[in-house]
Amino acid sequence: MGPVSVAPALLQPAAGAGAASAAELAKRGEIRETARKFEEQFLSIMLQQMFEGVEVSAPFGGGQGEAMFKSFMTEAMAKQMTRAGGIGLTDQVAREMLKLQGLS
Repeated sequence: MGPVSVAPALLQPAAGAGAASAAELAKRGEIRETARKFEEQFLSIMLQQMFEGVEVSAPFGGGQGEAMFKSFMTEAMAKQMTRAGGIGLTDQVAREMLKLQGLS
């Protein structure tokens, strides 16, 4: 697994709170990573639906191999889109998860 980047704003404790403990910082990092994975999965599913009707002509298309590799392609595209900033779901999901954990 590669390095995990965490938005600096998410690492800051809530106003009026004491210094964030190591456990709290670790929890914030886990929440951020989970939110990023959620956005990747969402984009992957969205891209799979988008490419469902696309047919590629021979010699590069057709057969069971095309369907299998198309899913790999959409997963890779979703991962790259998320790393490039995505569509903003990561920050929103992370914010809501932090609220649910009482870390907002």
